[in-house]
Amino acid sequence: MTAPATPAHDCRRVLLAGATGLVGRELLALLLADPSVLEVHTVGRRPSGHRHQKLQHHHSDLRSIPPLPRLDAVFIALGTTIQVAGSQQAFRAVDHDAVLAVAGAGWAAGARRLGVVSAMGADAHSRIFYNRVKGETEEALSALGYDSLVIARPSLLIGDRTSLGQPERRGEGVGAVISRWLRPLIPANYRAIRAERVARALVGAVVHAAAGRTLLPSGRMQRAH
Repeated sequence: MTAPATPAHDCRRVLLAGATGLVGRELLALLLADPSVLEVHTVGRRPSGHRHQKLQHHHSDLRSIPPLPRLDAVFIALGTTIQVAGSQQAFRAVDHDAVLAVAGAGWAAGARRLGVVSAMGADAHSRIFYNRVKGETEEALSALGYDSLVIARPSLLIGDRTSLGQPERRGEGVGAVISRWLRPLIPANYRAIRAERVARALVGAVVHAAAGRTLLPSGRMQRAH
């Protein structure tokens, strides 16, 4: 029997990590616009730049996170690439260590729902380093004890990185063009996906999550409204 969905009022006080990123920016906009969300706390090295009466930023290098106020849910949209990070070790420090640090801090603050952006291909046993780290992160998050864990696994992300002060990623641009021209031939899980679709699907899934772990493959998120 499927566990009943938990009520939306359990997401009144939320924490968001990665608010300055491609998906995180969209998550922040959705959470701030949602009247059922009373408090939005962001954590990271720099604030999002937004001003809002229910928004509060907590400065952190994401290695050690200061005590947080009472929370109901956590959203994590942290991520980089080995090229941007500079090394495999630096990549793991963000996509594994920082993600777990935020999730642990959220748990300590009382949150029992967690939504995280991972990636298609995440597999703790993969020979591909990127996929293996993503998979190991998912497994570690599953062991933390959250009542509900929602993992979004987007394919190639589409969005305006220049407006975030980030360099355009050539692979994303090429992938977007290929996906557009060959869309009918590409399985839904591997089509490029817009960041706002990922954010909308993740928020909706966390709000209505049943107990346990829920996976959101990219194809499912393509259909999110």
